[in-house]
Amino acid sequence: MLVNIVLKKDQRSGALTEGIVKDLLTSAAFHHRGIKVRLQDGQIGRVQEVIEDDF
Repeated sequence: MLVNIVLKKDQRSGALTEGIVKDLLTSAAFHHRGIKVRLQDGQIGRVQEVIEDDF
């Protein structure tokens, strides 16, 4: 799944980072700030936008 996330360091600016989801880190189906994920490159952040869902 290709997504845009906000990294912790970018929360104030809202800068987005694009990547492919490796792991879901939030156990709930919904979180008001976005589901926390780990990207394939190891970066962790909260999903802001799903670009491509490959399921």
